[in-house]
Amino acid sequence: MFFYLSKIFWFFIQPLNLTIFLLLAGLIAAMIGRRRLAATGSVLAFLVLALSAWTSLGAMMLSPLEQRFARPPLPQKVDGIVVLGGGLEGVINLARGGYELNAGGDRMVEAAILARRFPTAKVVVSGGTGELFLEGEGDADTAPRLLGALGVASERLILENKSRNTYENAIFTKALITPKAGETWLLVTSAFHMPRAKALFDKAGFATLPWPVDYRTSGREGIGLFRDNPADSLQATTTAIREWIGLFAYWLSGRIDQPFPGPGG
Repeated sequence: MFFYLSKIFWFFIQPLNLTIFLLLAGLIAAMIGRRRLAATGSVLAFLVLALSAWTSLGAMMLSPLEQRFARPPLPQKVDGIVVLGGGLEGVINLARGGYELNAGGDRMVEAAILARRFPTAKVVVSGGTGELFLEGEGDADTAPRLLGALGVASERLILENKSRNTYENAIFTKALITPKAGETWLLVTSAFHMPRAKALFDKAGFATLPWPVDYRTSGREGIGLFRDNPADSLQATTTAIREWIGLFAYWLSGRIDQPFPGPGG
């Protein structure tokens, strides 16, 4: 139920959709003669879209998430690498049989680099189909084609293709791997996503060393207008809002212990 509710809620609250719904509400209000309500809807729609696309709001919201876990020194020995899904275009890959990457594709590229650096480490790809309506191929199903092409032998791969969100990534991966005491496992995911992912793996009893990738900010962004092109700014704001809402929802539901998890616990 949590999965479905989260998807439905996010459909309505993401900035672009919220703008459309506010404009629609304003149009309906104008049609029935509620001019003040119509004006309010229009102004709110403008503010949501303008702040999301024309300002550095998204980058400023992403930056503290990305700064939360610094990449540690590379250990001498790594037993396994866990890479979370979200870096592949599932709909396209299902249709064309390839391995097209999206904005989070750094996760898969970094996993291949780490796999070559630690040739005895297992590589776990965790990620099924997380879409509510679209039919696509899960990242764990696509990954063997991509990682194989990048030189990672198939016998090193462990594929978890049932999870639909990060909570299930942690639970299903822990059940599949049953990591042993003293082992070192790297957790590879986008830097903005690492606080939630690390907290969930910790909660599941799977000790990992965070290895953030796919940075979306420089860490030096300040308040300003037109710091990036509008499409990228809108995407950054959308990503940041989704991640902060995810952290808060997981904390309220008891799935993580803190609303903003950090290296201290």
